Amino acid sequence: MIVRPFLFQKAGRQIIRSVSISLEQIELFASEIGIDRVGAATAQRLDDEEVRLRQWLGHQYQGQMAWIEREPEKRADPSLIFDEARSVVVCLVNYFTDHDHAALADHGKISRYAWGDDYHDIVREKLKMLLAKIKEIDPQADGKICVDTVPFMDKAWAVRAGLGWIGKHSNVISREVGSWTFIGSIILNIDVTGRREIVDDHCGTCTACIDACPTSAITAPYIVDAQKCISYTTIELRDERLSDKVAEGLDGWAYGCDVCQDVCPWNRFKKPTDDPRFQPRNNETSLFLPKIVEMEYDEYVERFRRSPMKRAKLSGLKRNAEALMSRKDG
Repeated sequence: MIVRPFLFQKAGRQIIRSVSISLEQIELFASEIGIDRVGAATAQRLDDEEVRLRQWLGHQYQGQMAWIEREPEKRADPSLIFDEARSVVVCLVNYFTDHDHAALADHGKISRYAWGDDYHDIVREKLKMLLAKIKEIDPQADGKICVDTVPFMDKAWAVRAGLGWIGKHSNVISREVGSWTFIGSIILNIDVTGRREIVDDHCGTCTACIDACPTSAITAPYIVDAQKCISYTTIELRDERLSDKVAEGLDGWAYGCDVCQDVCPWNRFKKPTDDPRFQPRNNETSLFLPKIVEMEYDEYVERFRRSPMKRAKLSGLKRNAEALMSRKDG
Protein backbone atom coordinates (compact mmCIF):
# COMPACT_ATOMS: atom_id res chain seq x y z
CA MET A 1 0.00 0.00 0.00
CA ILE A 2 1.14 3.52 -0.80
CA VAL A 3 -0.35 6.43 1.11
CA ARG A 4 0.83 9.92 0.28
CA PRO A 5 -0.27 12.71 2.61
CA PHE A 6 -0.88 16.30 1.75
CA LEU A 7 -1.54 19.29 3.98
CA PHE A 8 -4.43 21.72 3.87
CA GLN A 9 -5.77 24.41 6.17
CA LYS A 10 -9.11 24.07 7.95
CA ALA A 11 -10.37 26.38 10.68
CA GLY A 12 -6.86 27.73 11.28
CA ARG A 13 -5.21 24.36 11.81
CA GLN A 14 -3.17 22.07 9.63
CA ILE A 15 -4.64 18.64 8.86
CA ILE A 16 -2.85 15.71 7.26
CA ARG A 17 -4.95 13.85 4.73
CA SER A 18 -3.91 10.89 2.59
CA VAL A 19 -4.71 11.23 -1.08
CA SER A 20 -3.82 7.89 -2.61
CA ILE A 21 -4.07 4.14 -2.14
CA SER A 22 -2.40 1.39 -4.15
CA LEU A 23 -4.21 -0.87 -6.58
CA GLU A 24 -2.36 -3.77 -4.99
CA GLN A 25 -4.04 -3.09 -1.64
CA ILE A 26 -7.45 -2.73 -3.30
CA GLU A 27 -6.91 -6.04 -5.12
CA LEU A 28 -6.24 -7.74 -1.79
CA PHE A 29 -9.46 -6.40 -0.35
CA ALA A 30 -11.38 -7.29 -3.52
CA SER A 31 -10.25 -10.92 -3.50
CA GLU A 32 -11.44 -11.26 0.10
CA ILE A 33 -14.87 -9.95 -0.91
CA GLY A 34 -15.30 -12.19 -3.95
CA ILE A 35 -14.49 -9.68 -6.69
CA ASP A 36 -12.66 -11.46 -9.49
CA ARG A 37 -10.78 -8.63 -11.22
CA VAL A 38 -10.16 -5.01 -10.27
CA GLY A 39 -8.45 -2.08 -11.97
CA ALA A 40 -8.38 1.69 -11.72
CA ALA A 41 -8.20 4.76 -13.92
CA THR A 42 -7.98 8.53 -13.51
CA ALA A 43 -11.42 10.14 -13.33
CA GLN A 44 -11.51 12.26 -16.48
CA ARG A 45 -13.91 12.94 -19.31
CA LEU A 46 -14.47 10.15 -21.82
CA ASP A 47 -14.40 12.42 -24.86
CA ASP A 48 -13.97 9.76 -27.57
CA GLU A 49 -16.49 7.47 -25.93
CA GLU A 50 -19.04 10.29 -25.73
CA VAL A 51 -18.65 10.90 -29.46
CA ARG A 52 -19.30 7.22 -30.17
CA LEU A 53 -22.29 7.19 -27.83
CA ARG A 54 -23.85 10.20 -29.57
CA GLN A 55 -23.27 8.57 -32.96
CA TRP A 56 -24.96 5.39 -31.74
CA LEU A 57 -27.90 7.40 -30.43
CA GLY A 58 -28.04 9.29 -33.73
CA HIS A 59 -28.85 6.00 -35.47
CA GLN A 60 -31.70 5.40 -32.97
CA TYR A 61 -30.12 2.09 -32.01
CA GLN A 62 -31.36 2.56 -28.44
CA GLY A 63 -34.98 1.90 -29.44
CA GLN A 64 -37.34 2.54 -26.52
CA MET A 65 -34.53 2.82 -23.97
CA ALA A 66 -35.02 6.56 -23.50
CA TRP A 67 -32.95 6.52 -20.31
CA ILE A 68 -29.81 6.09 -22.42
CA GLU A 69 -30.59 9.33 -24.25
CA ARG A 70 -30.73 11.43 -21.10
CA GLU A 71 -27.67 13.45 -20.12
CA PRO A 72 -24.99 11.83 -22.31
CA GLU A 73 -22.57 14.43 -20.97
CA LYS A 74 -23.04 12.98 -17.48
CA ARG A 75 -22.20 9.52 -18.80
CA ALA A 76 -18.94 10.90 -20.12
CA ASP A 77 -17.86 12.89 -17.05
CA PRO A 78 -17.63 11.16 -13.64
CA SER A 79 -17.30 14.53 -11.88
CA LEU A 80 -20.92 15.22 -12.84
CA ILE A 81 -21.91 12.13 -10.86
CA PHE A 82 -19.50 12.68 -7.95
CA ASP A 83 -17.99 16.14 -7.85
CA GLU A 84 -14.89 15.08 -5.86
CA ALA A 85 -13.98 12.43 -8.44
CA ARG A 86 -10.25 11.71 -8.75
CA SER A 87 -10.16 8.04 -9.71
CA VAL A 88 -12.45 5.22 -10.81
CA VAL A 89 -12.05 1.71 -9.39
CA VAL A 90 -13.63 -0.86 -11.71
CA CYS A 91 -14.51 -4.41 -10.66
CA LEU A 92 -15.45 -7.52 -12.63
CA VAL A 93 -17.62 -10.11 -10.88
CA ASN A 94 -17.76 -13.49 -12.58
CA TYR A 95 -21.26 -15.01 -12.77
CA PHE A 96 -20.60 -18.10 -14.88
CA THR A 97 -22.12 -21.32 -13.54
CA ASP A 98 -21.48 -24.75 -15.01
CA HIS A 99 -24.96 -25.41 -16.42
CA ASP A 100 -26.43 -25.54 -19.89
CA HIS A 101 -29.79 -24.62 -21.35
CA ALA A 102 -32.00 -27.70 -21.32
CA ALA A 103 -33.65 -28.45 -24.66
CA LEU A 104 -37.15 -29.03 -23.28
CA ALA A 105 -40.45 -28.76 -25.12
CA ASP A 106 -42.64 -25.78 -24.25
CA HIS A 107 -39.75 -23.99 -22.52
CA GLY A 108 -38.12 -20.65 -23.25
CA LYS A 109 -34.43 -20.08 -22.53
CA ILE A 110 -33.24 -17.61 -19.87
CA SER A 111 -30.06 -15.60 -20.34
CA ARG A 112 -27.32 -16.89 -18.06
CA TYR A 113 -26.98 -13.60 -16.18
CA ALA A 114 -30.58 -13.92 -14.94
CA TRP A 115 -30.44 -17.47 -13.60
CA GLY A 116 -29.64 -16.42 -10.05
CA ASP A 117 -30.31 -13.46 -7.78
CA ASP A 118 -30.32 -9.87 -8.99
CA TYR A 119 -26.74 -8.86 -9.80
CA HIS A 120 -27.46 -5.24 -8.84
CA ASP A 121 -27.87 -6.32 -5.21
CA ILE A 122 -24.94 -8.74 -5.22
CA VAL A 123 -22.41 -6.45 -6.90
CA ARG A 124 -23.54 -3.39 -4.93
CA GLU A 125 -23.06 -5.33 -1.69
CA LYS A 126 -19.52 -6.25 -2.71
CA LEU A 127 -18.68 -2.67 -3.68
CA LYS A 128 -20.03 -1.31 -0.40
CA MET A 129 -17.72 -3.70 1.41
CA LEU A 130 -14.80 -2.67 -0.77
CA LEU A 131 -15.47 1.04 -0.19
CA ALA A 132 -15.66 0.39 3.56
CA LYS A 133 -12.24 -1.31 3.40
CA ILE A 134 -10.79 1.69 1.54
CA LYS A 135 -12.20 4.00 4.21
CA GLU A 136 -10.46 1.94 6.87
CA ILE A 137 -7.16 2.92 5.26
CA ASP A 138 -8.18 6.54 4.75
CA PRO A 139 -11.14 7.78 6.83
CA GLN A 140 -11.28 10.85 4.56
CA ALA A 141 -11.89 8.67 1.51
CA ASP A 142 -15.35 8.72 0.00
CA GLY A 143 -16.91 7.43 -3.16
CA LYS A 144 -19.94 6.91 -5.34
CA ILE A 145 -20.93 3.32 -6.18
CA CYS A 146 -22.15 2.66 -9.74
CA VAL A 147 -23.86 -0.62 -10.61
CA ASP A 148 -25.85 -0.21 -13.81
CA THR A 149 -28.38 2.21 -12.28
CA VAL A 150 -26.24 5.35 -12.62
CA PRO A 151 -25.58 7.13 -15.98
CA PHE A 152 -22.09 5.71 -16.25
CA MET A 153 -20.27 4.02 -19.14
CA ASP A 154 -19.09 1.01 -17.19
CA LYS A 155 -17.66 -0.89 -20.16
CA ALA A 156 -15.58 2.09 -21.25
CA TRP A 157 -14.20 2.42 -17.73
CA ALA A 158 -13.38 -1.29 -17.59
CA VAL A 159 -11.22 -0.77 -20.67
CA ARG A 160 -9.59 2.35 -19.21
CA ALA A 161 -8.85 0.36 -16.03
CA GLY A 162 -6.98 -2.31 -18.00
CA LEU A 163 -9.45 -5.12 -17.31
CA GLY A 164 -10.07 -6.12 -20.91
CA TRP A 165 -11.31 -4.87 -24.25
CA ILE A 166 -14.74 -4.40 -25.79
CA GLY A 167 -15.40 -7.27 -28.18
CA LYS A 168 -17.19 -7.08 -31.50
CA HIS A 169 -20.37 -8.09 -29.66
CA SER A 170 -19.93 -4.95 -27.46
CA ASN A 171 -19.27 -6.91 -24.25
CA VAL A 172 -16.07 -6.54 -22.22
CA ILE A 173 -13.74 -9.52 -22.63
CA SER A 174 -11.13 -10.41 -20.02
CA ARG A 175 -8.27 -12.71 -20.96
CA GLU A 176 -8.50 -14.23 -17.50
CA VAL A 177 -12.22 -14.99 -17.16
CA GLY A 178 -13.82 -14.28 -20.55
CA SER A 179 -16.97 -12.16 -20.80
CA TRP A 180 -19.36 -13.74 -18.29
CA THR A 181 -18.87 -10.88 -15.82
CA PHE A 182 -20.80 -8.05 -14.24
CA ILE A 183 -19.16 -4.63 -14.00
CA GLY A 184 -19.33 -2.40 -10.95
CA SER A 185 -17.39 0.77 -10.20
CA ILE A 186 -16.55 3.15 -7.38
CA ILE A 187 -15.76 6.79 -8.16
CA LEU A 188 -13.28 7.84 -5.47
CA ASN A 189 -12.12 11.19 -4.12
CA ILE A 190 -8.55 9.86 -3.78
CA ASP A 191 -5.96 8.66 -6.28
CA VAL A 192 -5.09 5.02 -6.94
CA THR A 193 -1.48 4.19 -7.73
CA GLY A 194 -0.08 1.16 -9.59
CA ARG A 195 -2.36 1.11 -12.65
CA ARG A 196 -2.75 -1.69 -15.17
CA GLU A 197 -1.85 -1.12 -18.80
CA ILE A 198 -4.73 -0.85 -21.24
CA VAL A 199 -5.36 -4.20 -22.93
CA ASP A 200 -5.15 -4.42 -26.71
CA ASP A 201 -8.14 -5.61 -28.72
CA HIS A 202 -7.64 -9.36 -29.23
CA CYS A 203 -10.68 -10.08 -31.40
CA GLY A 204 -8.51 -10.02 -34.51
CA THR A 205 -10.29 -11.24 -37.63
CA CYS A 206 -12.79 -13.36 -35.69
CA THR A 207 -16.44 -12.73 -36.59
CA ALA A 208 -18.01 -15.61 -34.63
CA CYS A 209 -20.42 -13.38 -32.71
CA ILE A 210 -21.47 -11.45 -35.81
CA ASP A 211 -22.05 -14.64 -37.80
CA ALA A 212 -23.99 -16.39 -35.01
CA CYS A 213 -26.37 -13.57 -34.01
CA PRO A 214 -29.86 -14.93 -34.81
CA THR A 215 -31.24 -11.51 -35.79
CA SER A 216 -28.12 -9.86 -37.27
CA ALA A 217 -28.24 -7.29 -34.48
CA ILE A 218 -24.46 -6.78 -34.64
CA THR A 219 -24.68 -4.54 -37.69
CA ALA A 220 -20.90 -3.98 -37.81
CA PRO A 221 -18.00 -4.93 -35.54
CA TYR A 222 -18.58 -3.30 -32.13
CA ILE A 223 -22.00 -1.88 -33.16
CA VAL A 224 -25.22 -3.44 -31.85
CA ASP A 225 -28.63 -2.25 -33.03
CA ALA A 226 -30.67 -2.86 -29.88
CA GLN A 227 -33.92 -2.81 -31.83
CA LYS A 228 -32.83 -6.05 -33.54
CA CYS A 229 -31.35 -7.63 -30.40
CA ILE A 230 -33.25 -10.48 -28.74
CA SER A 231 -32.19 -9.26 -25.29
CA TYR A 232 -33.71 -5.86 -25.98
CA THR A 233 -36.86 -7.40 -27.48
CA THR A 234 -37.52 -9.72 -24.55
CA ILE A 235 -36.50 -7.36 -21.73
CA GLU A 236 -36.66 -3.66 -22.64
CA LEU A 237 -39.28 -3.51 -25.41
CA ARG A 238 -42.65 -2.48 -23.95
CA ASP A 239 -44.91 -3.33 -26.89
CA GLU A 240 -47.94 -5.31 -25.76
CA ARG A 241 -47.50 -7.83 -28.55
CA LEU A 242 -44.54 -8.98 -30.59
CA SER A 243 -44.99 -8.96 -34.33
CA ASP A 244 -44.85 -12.28 -36.17
CA LYS A 245 -41.50 -11.28 -37.64
CA VAL A 246 -40.02 -10.53 -34.23
CA ALA A 247 -41.53 -13.67 -32.70
CA GLU A 248 -40.01 -15.75 -35.48
CA GLY A 249 -36.57 -14.42 -34.61
CA LEU A 250 -36.64 -15.16 -30.86
CA ASP A 251 -34.65 -18.37 -31.39
CA GLY A 252 -36.28 -19.96 -28.33
CA TRP A 253 -35.33 -17.20 -25.89
CA ALA A 254 -37.91 -16.10 -23.30
CA TYR A 255 -35.64 -13.65 -21.48
CA GLY A 256 -32.41 -12.26 -22.89
CA CYS A 257 -29.97 -14.02 -25.21
CA ASP A 258 -26.48 -15.48 -24.82
CA VAL A 259 -25.60 -16.51 -28.37
CA CYS A 260 -22.83 -13.96 -28.99
CA GLN A 261 -21.08 -14.92 -25.75
CA ASP A 262 -21.67 -18.65 -26.18
CA VAL A 263 -19.73 -18.65 -29.46
CA CYS A 264 -16.93 -16.30 -28.35
CA PRO A 265 -13.59 -18.19 -28.39
CA TRP A 266 -12.33 -16.18 -25.43
CA ASN A 267 -14.93 -17.79 -23.19
CA ARG A 268 -12.87 -20.96 -23.25
CA PHE A 269 -11.20 -19.29 -20.27
CA LYS A 270 -14.46 -19.12 -18.31
CA LYS A 271 -14.34 -20.22 -14.69
CA PRO A 272 -17.26 -21.22 -12.44
CA THR A 273 -18.17 -18.55 -9.90
CA ASP A 274 -17.70 -19.15 -6.19
CA ASP A 275 -20.85 -17.17 -5.34
CA PRO A 276 -23.85 -19.51 -4.90
CA ARG A 277 -26.26 -16.64 -5.49
CA PHE A 278 -25.56 -16.85 -9.23
CA GLN A 279 -26.65 -20.51 -9.40
CA PRO A 280 -29.95 -21.12 -11.25
CA ARG A 281 -32.95 -20.56 -9.04
CA ASN A 282 -35.06 -23.71 -8.65
CA ASN A 283 -32.50 -25.36 -10.96
CA GLU A 284 -34.18 -23.58 -13.87
CA THR A 285 -32.28 -22.32 -16.90
CA SER A 286 -35.51 -21.95 -18.87
CA LEU A 287 -39.15 -21.06 -18.22
CA PHE A 288 -42.09 -23.44 -18.69
CA LEU A 289 -44.10 -21.32 -21.09
CA PRO A 290 -47.66 -22.48 -20.26
CA LYS A 291 -47.05 -21.71 -16.58
CA ILE A 292 -45.86 -18.18 -17.40
CA VAL A 293 -48.92 -17.52 -19.60
CA GLU A 294 -51.24 -18.56 -16.76
CA MET A 295 -49.25 -16.93 -13.94
CA GLU A 296 -51.09 -14.57 -11.56
CA TYR A 297 -49.47 -11.41 -10.26
CA ASP A 298 -49.01 -12.62 -6.66
CA GLU A 299 -47.26 -15.75 -7.91
CA TYR A 300 -45.07 -13.61 -10.17
CA VAL A 301 -44.05 -11.38 -7.26
CA GLU A 302 -43.06 -14.41 -5.17
CA ARG A 303 -41.33 -16.29 -8.01
CA PHE A 304 -39.23 -13.36 -9.26
CA ARG A 305 -38.51 -11.48 -6.03
CA ARG A 306 -34.88 -10.27 -6.12
CA SER A 307 -34.46 -11.72 -9.62
CA PRO A 308 -33.18 -9.78 -12.66
CA MET A 309 -36.17 -11.11 -14.59
CA LYS A 310 -38.53 -8.75 -12.83
CA ARG A 311 -37.16 -6.15 -15.25
CA ALA A 312 -39.45 -7.47 -18.00
CA LYS A 313 -42.52 -7.33 -15.73
CA LEU A 314 -45.19 -10.04 -15.77
CA SER A 315 -46.77 -8.55 -18.88
CA GLY A 316 -43.47 -8.80 -20.77
CA LEU A 317 -42.82 -12.39 -19.70
CA LYS A 318 -46.35 -13.39 -20.71
CA ARG A 319 -45.95 -11.66 -24.07
CA ASN A 320 -42.65 -13.43 -24.72
CA ALA A 321 -44.09 -16.81 -23.71
CA GLU A 322 -47.13 -16.34 -25.93
CA ALA A 323 -44.93 -15.40 -28.87
CA LEU A 324 -42.76 -18.50 -28.43
CA MET A 325 -45.78 -20.75 -28.03
CA SER A 326 -47.36 -19.34 -31.15
CA ARG A 327 -44.25 -20.32 -33.11
CA LYS A 328 -44.33 -23.83 -31.67
CA ASP A 329 -48.03 -24.15 -32.51
CA GLY A 330 -47.33 -22.90 -36.01
